[in-house]
Amino acid sequence: MGIRDRKPRPKSSNYITPDGAKRLRDELEQLWTVERPRVTNEVADAAAQGDRSENAEYIYGKRRLREIDARVRWLGKRIDDLIVVDEIPRDPKKVHFGAWVTVEDEDGTTAEWRIVGADETEHGKGWISVDSPVARALIGKRLGDDVTVIRPAGEMTYTITNVRYA
Repeated sequence: MGIRDRKPRPKSSNYITPDGAKRLRDELEQLWTVERPRVTNEVADAAAQGDRSENAEYIYGKRRLREIDARVRWLGKRIDDLIVVDEIPRDPKKVHFGAWVTVEDEDGTTAEWRIVGADETEHGKGWISVDSPVARALIGKRLGDDVTVIRPAGEMTYTITNVRYA
């Protein structure tokens, strides 16, 4: 199966929390005003040393500039498409984007997840993408509801024990 035979990645939702949007804007600012000028100077210094064909600093610097430019382009486009969700829903007992949701599984084990945008997921913090199967199952449910999530390992049923918004 070649690269062209793969199905395109599904488009992720454009929702993001205010903190997530700020992190992306800060990253763009850092890359554009600090990182890119620094690497550009390093490449210019390496180029001044003479033969570029065997100059590792020059070759690496040019590669790093291409990576920075690609990330800057992607961030610029992505930030323009984002929808910042900063309002708490009218019904705070109902699960919506941005909610911290505590669930209990059939064995009595609890977990807490925060439903965030695809660009800000962090497994270690319990931040799950709004596009994930768990989040899709939780969205729209209320405190006390049972939710069944279809996972590769089989179905799992959770009871929503708490919903909060920071």
